[in-house]
Amino acid sequence: MIRIGIDFGGTKIEAAALSPEGEIVARRRIPNPGAYDKAVHELTQLILSVEQEAGGGPASVGIGAPGSVSPVDGRMRNANSVWLNGMPFREDMEAALQRPVRLANDANCLVLSEASDGAAAGAHVVFGAILGTGCGGGLVVDGRLIEGASGIAGEWGHTPLPWPTADEYPGQACWCGRQGCLETWISGTGFEADYARAAGRKLAGPAIVQAARDGEPDARAALDRYVDRLGRGFGVICDLVDPNVIVLGGGMSNVAEVYPRLSEAVAKSVFSDHLETRIVQAKHGDSSGVRGAAWLWPLEPA
Repeated sequence: MIRIGIDFGGTKIEAAALSPEGEIVARRRIPNPGAYDKAVHELTQLILSVEQEAGGGPASVGIGAPGSVSPVDGRMRNANSVWLNGMPFREDMEAALQRPVRLANDANCLVLSEASDGAAAGAHVVFGAILGTGCGGGLVVDGRLIEGASGIAGEWGHTPLPWPTADEYPGQACWCGRQGCLETWISGTGFEADYARAAGRKLAGPAIVQAARDGEPDARAALDRYVDRLGRGFGVICDLVDPNVIVLGGGMSNVAEVYPRLSEAVAKSVFSDHLETRIVQAKHGDSSGVRGAAWLWPLEPA
């Protein structure tokens, strides 16, 4: 059975077909058109083309997307691609493809992939975080994705920055309508904005990291603040669910300097005398989203 996973990102849409052994046998990427009707049409064509290339007949389809599906009316909500909000995305894709479709938050797909056969394979409790344009989280326990009663389990990015200092309070405005959300601090976008406020100039995230490596004081200070804030954020996660593993994805997960310092930063915020949680980079990297979306379907459909 071929399973197709979709990573429905803000700027691109990627589709991959997985063999029963979990190997990617076909993969394509297109720009996200940024308009709902066109996105549904182009995603449908993308799925059909990948399915044909994989040669496995009608495939199961799982979609990882920003936001989540409301349990009240089945429509999208909480997506930073705001044109998705209020739309019956899953139902429209099912109508276009003439088959059932499963849809989950993109961070949920990341953590499901990594808990299944990635950096956290076999772990009892796994928390996954995407640190990219936005900031999302997901939780897997014993290989099972936990979405919660309202479908918002793991929406870590829209909780407040813990224990804010005087100069961090009340924080920056978030697109969700609140202030001081973790997303405004520890996403890649938040990292860039924090540097710009302190340094008085704008740089892209990778350029800030390189400047820190080169010893530039403002960049080094921004990276220090980033690790500290990320540690506080994960400290709350550890107090709540005490995960065996925390897996990081997204652009900021590629900053190697974060990992040697992050466990210590988390330990300072945890209500324990010792931190057992491992903090690791996603094994499958950019493929985790599509792999996790495909994993929304078991090998044998229920």
